[in-house]
Amino acid sequence: MQPDPCLRVARPLWTEFTGELHRRTEGRHESGAFLLGRKVEDSRRTLSLVYYDELDPQAYDSGVCVLHADAFGRLWDHCADLGLTVVADAHVHGRGAGQSRSDRENPMIAHPGHLALILPLMARIPVRRWAIGIYEYLGDHQWRAHGGCKVARILKIEDEQ
Repeated sequence: MQPDPCLRVARPLWTEFTGELHRRTEGRHESGAFLLGRKVEDSRRTLSLVYYDELDPQAYDSGVCVLHADAFGRLWDHCADLGLTVVADAHVHGRGAGQSRSDRENPMIAHPGHLALILPLMARIPVRRWAIGIYEYLGDHQWRAHGGCKVARILKIEDEQ
C-alpha cells in the first residue's frame, strides 16, 4: 500500500480559499478551484489558487462544476507563467462531502496520485476539516477515499509556510 499523500496550505490562503469558494456559489450552485504549488514525492505545498470560473466563465452554468476543454489550456498556461503545478482540485457540494458518480467518472486531473477535495455545505464558514472529503485518484476511474479522522493526517493547514 502506498503512503498517504500530504497537502500543505498556509492558514491565510486556506481562509481566503474557503471564503471565496463559498462566495462564488452565490448560494445556489457548486464552485471550485485548482490548488497550485509544488510537489516533492508525496508532499504538496499550495502556493496559489485559480478558480474554475476564471478559467471557464460558464463553469457553473449547469449548477455543478463543468470545465470545457479550452479551460485546461488556460490552466496549463497559468501554471507555466507561475512556475507551479496543480497539486489538487477542490469543489463544494450543497450537503455532504461524498463523491458523486459524476465526480468519480470525470476526474478534473486524471493522473494517478491527484487529490480531489470536496467541501460540504457550500464551504460555509467554518469549514470543519473532518467534514471534508479527500479523494486520491488511482487511475482507471478508481479512487482511494481519505475522510473523517484521516483528513487531518493529509490536509495540513499551517500557521506559517
